[in-house]
Amino acid sequence: MKIIAAGLLLMNVAFGQTQLRSLRAVPVPEPSGLSEYVRDKASLIRLGKVFFWDMQAGSDGVTACATCHFHAGADHRPQNSLVDPNSPFRVNAELSTVLFPLYLLSDPRNRNSAMVRDSGVRVGSAGTFRRIFEGIVPGQAAELGRDALDKPEFMRGDMQVRRVTPRNTPSVFNTVYYVRNFWDGRAGRTFDGFTVTGANEAEGPGVLVARNGGLERQRVRIDKASLAAQAVGPALDHLEMSYAGRTWPMLAKKLLSLPPLALQKVAIDDSVLGPLARKEGRGLEEQHTYFAMIQSAFEPKFWESSERLNAAGELDPMGEFTQVGHNFSLFWGLALQAYQSTLNSDASPFDRFMEGDSHALTPQEQEGMRLFQNAAGCTRCHNGAEFSAAAFNENGSTRADSFERTGVRPVGDDIGSGNGAFKSIGLRNVEFTGPYFHNGGQSTLEQVVDFYRRGGDFAPITGDLRAFAATPGQTAAIVAFLKALSDDRVRYERAPFDHPELCVPVGHEEDESGELKPGDVATSAAERWRGLAAVGAGGNAAPLQTFDEMLRKFGENGERAHTMNEACTASLASLLGR
Repeated sequence: MKIIAAGLLLMNVAFGQTQLRSLRAVPVPEPSGLSEYVRDKASLIRLGKVFFWDMQAGSDGVTACATCHFHAGADHRPQNSLVDPNSPFRVNAELSTVLFPLYLLSDPRNRNSAMVRDSGVRVGSAGTFRRIFEGIVPGQAAELGRDALDKPEFMRGDMQVRRVTPRNTPSVFNTVYYVRNFWDGRAGRTFDGFTVTGANEAEGPGVLVARNGGLERQRVRIDKASLAAQAVGPALDHLEMSYAGRTWPMLAKKLLSLPPLALQKVAIDDSVLGPLARKEGRGLEEQHTYFAMIQSAFEPKFWESSERLNAAGELDPMGEFTQVGHNFSLFWGLALQAYQSTLNSDASPFDRFMEGDSHALTPQEQEGMRLFQNAAGCTRCHNGAEFSAAAFNENGSTRADSFERTGVRPVGDDIGSGNGAFKSIGLRNVEFTGPYFHNGGQSTLEQVVDFYRRGGDFAPITGDLRAFAATPGQTAAIVAFLKALSDDRVRYERAPFDHPELCVPVGHEEDESGELKPGDVATSAAERWRGLAAVGAGGNAAPLQTFDEMLRKFGENGERAHTMNEACTASLASLLGR
């Protein structure tokens, strides 16, 4: 079977594309010059995992990075996930099978057939309530803020709901291989310590370095660090995690006053945090403070000064910040990049097959792979071990940055990286990361294959996408192959994909007439909460639920994990800082 696998690899060479191969054969891209900043990589990974999962990081005290990336690295919430930036939409709507596909044709195989439905809504992720930052109370996770009711599209009557992102949430797994991150690639490949784009080429705040008995500014330019650049975006974004106006020093001041993961249970056999976890109760053992974890992970010159600073990072005896606060975005970005760099799913049946295991793929899955590479032409954009033409080459050089317009929606709906083009994202674990495309317009892989069979829904640029003929059996084979890209460690949340407990807002309460119920804050609707239990290195007994299964409510009897019907066990009063 090794001969067969080698022959399949060579098919790509004829098409001038990067070969499909096992991801285990590809080195994980390493940021340049990391030793300048990092003292201990294992400590950096631990800090990154805490940052990623800690609900206290959000301005409301309950929103973590993981709130939108808890399910195979993506979101999996059934309500208050719809938004339409261009037209009115129903807030707090519950997702259902009848909604998909968002653009429905009478013949799914024919782009020119009669349109049954054209919906401009998008399936995104609920972020924060719209509030203006007013300050912090040390020792309290929820920050001070006042409601801003200037976004009526996220209100019903006089009550607002959590706002929803205008793009579907992609998985964070395997993202270290991308040259640029986000759907539109705005997270540059170079991290400057502060910004998403890495734009501070000639000037900028720089980090503060303890040197010669004082503090000096130093520019940061770290290559192959797009994940770090991406990480500093949501933390201060007033739609995703932050109240409008929060700064890095303020976020640092709050977190440094709080026990890490104080609201969440951590499994004692967590693959990264287990040795630090409290045996009883929540969070980490008391000696593992945020400052202690930063000290372990980073070189002393970036945190050792006790000089007082103002908000601009200038020396000020009356200042409320320190060197740690000024440099916090550097710590945040590099730690999150280090943790996410471990979340690589390279043990799928496909990987084993490409390494010579003749039984790893079924005949149907092998047929699907042949169609994927040839008749369907999928490897034009989804190639290499990463299944993305927007990834680094295996030798670490830059592959062609593939951002394509495929006719998912008209260009005017969302220009993406320009003219309606979006990144060709990887397909590993795609079984669990629905809905699909940047607008979340398709709910099943079968719908995705039908989309490509008909050559897209809206006329793409000539040559970007072509229709292809496929029988129902061939469609089923392609879908079977796509599912063979799932790693069982992801399917069951085994290490390194295990995680602390998480409580997630899954929509808002409504009365029998469909009106929103008021919450504890008069202008904000009451929320529904669901919990994910802490998972250790051994993972779950049940596999993750797929998006289509969630819509059909399959697996709620315990046959699936993350069905979003488990209670949140942490005290909501504690979560909300009351």
